[in-house]
Amino acid sequence: MEQGVPPTPPPAPPPPHATTLLGKYQLGRLLGRGSFAKVYQAKSLTDNTTVAVKIIDKSKTVDASMEPRIIREIDAMQRLHHHPNILKILEVMATKTKIYLIVELATGGELFTKIARKGRLTEPVARRYFQQLVSALEFCHQNGVAHRDMKPQNLLLDKDGNLKVSDFGLSALPEQLKNGVLHTACGTPAYTAPEVFCRRGYNGSKADAWSCGVILFVLLAGYLPFHDSNLSTMYKKINRREYLFPEWISKPARHVIYQLLDPNPNTRMSMESLVKTYWCKKSLKPKPEESVFESEMFTKGCYCKSEVISSGLNAFDIISMSSGLDLTGLFETTINTNRKEKRFTSNASMEMVVEKVRKIGGELGFRFEKGKNGAIGMGKGKVVLIVEVSEIVPALLLVALKVVDGGVEFEELHWGDLKARLQDIVLSWQNEAL
Repeated sequence: MEQGVPPTPPPAPPPPHATTLLGKYQLGRLLGRGSFAKVYQAKSLTDNTTVAVKIIDKSKTVDASMEPRIIREIDAMQRLHHHPNILKILEVMATKTKIYLIVELATGGELFTKIARKGRLTEPVARRYFQQLVSALEFCHQNGVAHRDMKPQNLLLDKDGNLKVSDFGLSALPEQLKNGVLHTACGTPAYTAPEVFCRRGYNGSKADAWSCGVILFVLLAGYLPFHDSNLSTMYKKINRREYLFPEWISKPARHVIYQLLDPNPNTRMSMESLVKTYWCKKSLKPKPEESVFESEMFTKGCYCKSEVISSGLNAFDIISMSSGLDLTGLFETTINTNRKEKRFTSNASMEMVVEKVRKIGGELGFRFEKGKNGAIGMGKGKVVLIVEVSEIVPALLLVALKVVDGGVEFEELHWGDLKARLQDIVLSWQNEAL
């Protein structure tokens, strides 16, 4: 040791009663929670760096579809580790009951929160975020990964205001391709390309390009281009390109958005073409002393309402499909807002869904009654359900199982069997919280 150079002090010991993971990380405050995972801020006891720890409870991942999604998230993040605008996974640890994902901490929070608090962004600031998003997605696609759940809630910000793409639980890897295309319907409807919800296969890169168009519109306008409480009506607007640009969005930016929000994936602008556009390539040169989050860089007077953009998942929930909308407009019957329900999408015929529900319900001992407007009433003991089937777009149904009474008994005694037997007609569960 050189004379006069003090030795490096050892890491400070954790305070009394602090929770320590496998002797390596000291847990701090809770950052968010999902249906089977919690995310904490934590400190590495090795080098004192601050990280985020996602703790997945294996006992709660009872659905057979959850395990591959966890594996897919880890696999995608490991493949994409080296891009500066993709959240880095640092370590994976596991015990018999828990899985621990150690990822870099994005202290700036969600981009969605910034928009909701400040209002729409000025074009230079929106372009800066958009350039980082496009760069990250282009890297994903070059490595065979399609994100498939792009929305502002999954775009995080680091301490310097740089964008970090997160939440790869719904991503698609090359081995999922069938004849060169994807087939799984997933994502948040307000941000998801229309072809994703149809029977035919789709290109993951083109689907991500559509989501980029919606995100760019939200950044510049402060609200969604397509929004309706009735999903069927919203999809009609999407297929007709039925939206209006606010007057403050420039013509070059409008051109980019219009080319991305093309319902036909064959003529939609590709990510490769997007990066070559003049608007996207235009450099952003903010003043050195100016932060992108300073109030003068946001346009005042137009604020996003969070329930308009999404009412669903936080940035760390990787498995359930959030509606992104209030779905009550789908149903003609009066809905008690306190009623608990399960929802799933299906590409089976309405007759097949109804027959399947009746068959499974009968096998489980439920009695049936015809409800209003074609709904099905199911009852057994204290449990009373209403099953409603609605067509969102041709060949795509939304099925709602509404618990009118006996929610606890239904969850404990019947839900597991009912869900397992319905699985062959389910594309995606939308809401698993009772």
